[in-house]
Amino acid sequence: MPERVLATDAALALITLLKEKHGPLMFHQSGGCCDGSSPMCYPAGDLIIGDQDVLLGHIGDVPFYMHKNQYEYWKHTQLIIDVVDGRGGMFSLEGVEGKRFLTRSRAFTAAENEQIQQQTATN
Repeated sequence: MPERVLATDAALALITLLKEKHGPLMFHQSGGCCDGSSPMCYPAGDLIIGDQDVLLGHIGDVPFYMHKNQYEYWKHTQLIIDVVDGRGGMFSLEGVEGKRFLTRSRAFTAAENEQIQQQTATN
């Protein structure tokens, strides 16, 4: 089963730093409002996760969520969370580090999509 969300080594290093400074974390892929469509990193529990949010997986042992409406657009892709220099979302923890998380993606292959559909049907 292909993972829905992965992180680069640079992103994992930044996640480790942020966990050391802030404790447990969580991610939510923004839907494009105030901070564009950036992956947002918060202290665990600072953003209320509801029935409309989908847990895509974990990166660096940190849960990664996306609103189900946005998930419908992205469900055929694997998200790859990276980090680049610069300021990102003003509510995301990495901003003060002079870095920002960035979502890259790749389309799942036909075989991967079939695996995902089979897994979804059994859940």
